Amino acid sequence: MAPVTSRTAAPLPDSATHDAQAVRPTTSRHWTVRAFRAVAIAEAFSWAGLLVGMYVKWIAEASEIGVKVFGPVHGALVIAYVLLAILVAVRQRWSLLTVFFALAATLPPFLTVVFDRWAHRSGRYAERTSA
Repeated sequence: MAPVTSRTAAPLPDSATHDAQAVRPTTSRHWTVRAFRAVAIAEAFSWAGLLVGMYVKWIAEASEIGVKVFGPVHGALVIAYVLLAILVAVRQRWSLLTVFFALAATLPPFLTVVFDRWAHRSGRYAERTSA
């Protein structure tokens, strides 16, 4: 066995390598996955802006500007999210149930981020190899 120096790393036992991979799931670097994850976060922020805009419009009765700005932004991000969800589902070979959850995540506020975290942790974004 070679001595461990500052230039060489000690070999990890198989169990340590396996545990490190279990803690940090791999994610596909394909543009569709990266775009889907970014749009999921942006959609959640647009939900927050729209909710604040609706509060200002309906509860505070001060102004409609928040709804006029964040309504179309949120709508466009939801459409982008749905299209990217379909692209990622096909590329990553998601089950119909996973696709259903991805699409249903657009309905309640902030659930797209929760779905994204779950998909990442459960390996739904992992690179798929050709069989």
